[in-house]
Amino acid sequence: MSTWQRLLAVLAGAAAALAAVFVIPAASTHVWLIVFGIAGLLSLLRLVRPLGYWADGALMVLGAITLIAALNEVVPSLWLALLATWLFAWLFVDRMANALAAGEDRLPGAGLLVALVFGATLLLIWEVAVRGLGIPQVLLPSPSQIFTRIVNSPATLWADFVQTFVKSVLSGYAMGCIAGFVIAILVDMSPFLKRGLLPIGNFASALPIIGIAPIMVMWFGFDWQSKAAVIVCITFFPMLVNTVAGLNAAGRMERDMMRTYAAGYWQTLFKLRLPAAAPFIFNALKINSTLALIGAIVAEFFGTPIVGMGFRIATEVGRLNADMVWAEVAVAAVAGSASYGLIVLVERAVTFWHPSVRGGRA
Repeated sequence: MSTWQRLLAVLAGAAAALAAVFVIPAASTHVWLIVFGIAGLLSLLRLVRPLGYWADGALMVLGAITLIAALNEVVPSLWLALLATWLFAWLFVDRMANALAAGEDRLPGAGLLVALVFGATLLLIWEVAVRGLGIPQVLLPSPSQIFTRIVNSPATLWADFVQTFVKSVLSGYAMGCIAGFVIAILVDMSPFLKRGLLPIGNFASALPIIGIAPIMVMWFGFDWQSKAAVIVCITFFPMLVNTVAGLNAAGRMERDMMRTYAAGYWQTLFKLRLPAAAPFIFNALKINSTLALIGAIVAEFFGTPIVGMGFRIATEVGRLNADMVWAEVAVAAVAGSASYGLIVLVERAVTFWHPSVRGGRA
């Protein structure tokens, strides 16, 4: 363990022990705080005999159980327990990440576990802070309230998801990326287009969504077609620029070798230049996967049928139903993350030869 990790361990163990000390007079009603405090105190023995990072993970889980059990009666020790749990989680994630970087741990899915622990810790802090401080739901609902809303409103959330993601995002994303890719090939074939079209594309990429969306609604109506048109405008330029840059990534020696084999433009394109451009193209696909969803939701603020994520967020804010707003945000976040992750998996399968993929970093 490094000096920094030892400091985190000492602070975490001391915070857990202090949380137990303050509830000793009412030990019968705060059993979990007492147990967590004893475990935190025993963890300080690592200064004499090292503990593995899985012990920190177990202490983190024990701290989370303690916090959930103690939420019914907010006491000062709750905040010390929260601090200790956060520090144990930090220590666990830090030590596991270092072990993975050093190649000391080959556990399958360990990298995903680090991300899950980090996210779960943030949700736990959010839950305890909202409920412990008594923050009104209209200002900030707790994760448990948001989850309850998701469970109780599956039909509404599904209809909004289909309208925004399935109809608007997927169609606009496909059309924008395909158009950007095709135009990039034409630009590569024509120096005239390269000098004339790229500056226009750069200008178009600077147009604000809030300026494009009302115009597209006027042109294509209030349904998903206008949202798809907005997404096409947003996703076209990243694909165009990245593809053009990727087509120029192949080295001069490789191009000269293709010429010695009497390869034509299209043979060179498909066998050399497009494979070299694949990392650039996938970068554009990943960027556009998030831009498309953001663009669709923002565009729905300017006119949509009585369904859609953007429509639901705008209307529920006016009704002060913050839990429904956050439920829509959560669904959008999950959908965006899933689409991004799917593209990453395809990228790793297609560009397995690239150094970033061989090193496990796509």
